[in-house]
Amino acid sequence: MKVNKVAQEKSHGASLKWRNTKAKRCRPPVTSSELKSSPVMVKLIKEHQAAVKKKPKVKRLKKKAKTISGSKKNTHTPYECEKSYPNTNGSAAVTMDNESDDEEWSANGESTHENGEKSADGIETVSSGRLEGESLHYCAERDEDRNHAVLVMQKAQTLCFRGKCLLTCLYGRVEVMGFTIEEGQQPYPLFSPASHCPLTVTALGSTDDARDEGMEATAILRKYLTPASRKRLLRRISLNSSVILLEPMETPLTRFLCSFTELSELFSPPVSELMSAVLDTPLNGLGMIPLVSDVEGMAMSQSYREALNTVVNACRGDGDGCVVVLVCGTKNVGKSTFIRVLLNTLLNHTTGIDYLEGDLGQTEFTPSGCLSLSTVTEPLLGPPFTHQRTPEHMIYYGQTSCESDLDRYLESLKSLWSRRSQCRDTPVIINTMGWIKGFGFQLLVDVLRLLPVSHVVQLGHGDSMQCPTLTPDLLQMAQGYHTKPPAHTPMDEFTEGPSPARTYAHLAVQSAFQGVGRQGASKHQRSNELRELTLLAYLSQLQEADPGPVRQLHCLTPYQVPYTAVAIGVTHCEVAPSHILYAANASLVGLCCLAEKVTSKGGPVVLSQAPLCPCVGLGVLRGIDMARGLYFLLTPVEPSILRKVNCLLLGAISLPSCILTTQSGFEGEKPYVTTDYSFDLSGAGKIRVFKGMARPGQVGM
Repeated sequence: MKVNKVAQEKSHGASLKWRNTKAKRCRPPVTSSELKSSPVMVKLIKEHQAAVKKKPKVKRLKKKAKTISGSKKNTHTPYECEKSYPNTNGSAAVTMDNESDDEEWSANGESTHENGEKSADGIETVSSGRLEGESLHYCAERDEDRNHAVLVMQKAQTLCFRGKCLLTCLYGRVEVMGFTIEEGQQPYPLFSPASHCPLTVTALGSTDDARDEGMEATAILRKYLTPASRKRLLRRISLNSSVILLEPMETPLTRFLCSFTELSELFSPPVSELMSAVLDTPLNGLGMIPLVSDVEGMAMSQSYREALNTVVNACRGDGDGCVVVLVCGTKNVGKSTFIRVLLNTLLNHTTGIDYLEGDLGQTEFTPSGCLSLSTVTEPLLGPPFTHQRTPEHMIYYGQTSCESDLDRYLESLKSLWSRRSQCRDTPVIINTMGWIKGFGFQLLVDVLRLLPVSHVVQLGHGDSMQCPTLTPDLLQMAQGYHTKPPAHTPMDEFTEGPSPARTYAHLAVQSAFQGVGRQGASKHQRSNELRELTLLAYLSQLQEADPGPVRQLHCLTPYQVPYTAVAIGVTHCEVAPSHILYAANASLVGLCCLAEKVTSKGGPVVLSQAPLCPCVGLGVLRGIDMARGLYFLLTPVEPSILRKVNCLLLGAISLPSCILTTQSGFEGEKPYVTTDYSFDLSGAGKIRVFKGMARPGQVGM
């Protein structure tokens, strides 16, 4: 692909505007504007602030912390004051050159707080449980000048919140979604939007009993807090405490998403949680809103924990071959969340895990409609739209369901698996679709027979059976879409018979979270909204990395691609060659690489059928110049990789409407947007072509 991109001058006024905005964010008082909340939230804040003045300052926690499985060694923890644990990272020595700090620690140890209990060594202790209400005022201190907060948590204390932040563990350990964050590690971004279950940070214990917590804590807090704030927190730190630093976080992703009116409150509590939000705490001005214990965080059943432990122990063992885990289940049972927790937990023990994406609708690392093979090396501390990345191998299927072309789906999965080196011994996690009936069940059977699966984790809910139990015995009898069960003859018992049966461990998991089996009804929780969020997150990579105003897509400079350099095709339906450019204009396309060279006689090169070829990314075909024979393409893919692209594939994945309806600078109707259209007219909708017709042998099954 030959590409040209015109350089643009950067606006100097934009950077000044950003600096002014940042200065406002650093103002000392915590007001409703810092929370970027709705009018309802503003009213709640004012009512809460008035009520706080009348309440006695008594520190109390309503619930005890949820027990953590003993085999689950790495978990994130909230920043709160609770009973502390020994530290696993306490090998670094801290030199003290100021004796006054030692005196300050000793003085603090002799004092007693009016709302705490004094232990034998003079350090105030707090009961375990959810950090909420007044307890956050005693466990957290905020530095207004540097706009960050330090939170002290005791062992098993939790912090459940909405919002986003950067978390750095300064002392001890905390766990988030199965991943353990220890002192000395890099800051990690946490995303807890209203579209998914709120994140919970859990404090863990330490394994080093020989630490001098007084000297170390003093040295740590001196870097981040004023003397007065430091003095108040020191008396709450013991050997088993965890201390975390919380900072506000703004990225091109969050700026781009929040620039759309309907997404401006994406990181605020949904309406159902407004009454459970803890307001006017040192954390609120940082973009975090703590939640009381009435709001349930991520719920794990006993079978959930046992399945996690079984897979982790298998990956840590010395067995032959690599562990290949297939996760399956019906829709809305928590497959994606289970996989994220599993990946995070495995990252506590290994440097990388391979991930094969087999779910076209709810993808993890790419926009919907893509099948991919990725290597995960960083924890996933947010929903899919917060960690979009380029996989090692990808195929653009172009639809959110494979029901119209089952053969292409299976061939795509086999092609991706063949690209993985068979010499790799890293664990593999395979995600599957929520379509588990009819042809969907037959596809599951095919995947189990085609790939060397060692563990099957099957999620369900309630007493009813959503899908037959996929045990090895069932695999000997089930009919696949491409494969058949092994043939048996009366002579098998006297001979060696057919090839030995496939064996794997089957792990049944009962999901127990609130609303299991039902699609979310709140804003941003429906499946189509989640798909749009993922695509918007991918397109946010077009924004500048430096802080500044958001630039809408029609303001960006596109690549100019000649007709003769690329072929164009459609994956999901049949389009007449004379109409294909009308269909592709202002649409999302997959950037693919055909093995053969594209040749043209001067006009567009149109493919008669969708090829099965590698895809390097997605782009927006924002315009077509018929006179000069050029496609105008917007994509975050690097120019060095774009030179290999020679095919554009149009699928059924459409651009979010907010991209087209929020275009500014136009008078009258916006480009590509019209209201003068009726789907009631005959032929107004797209024609669906189903290629997965039942074979004669399957009729009546």
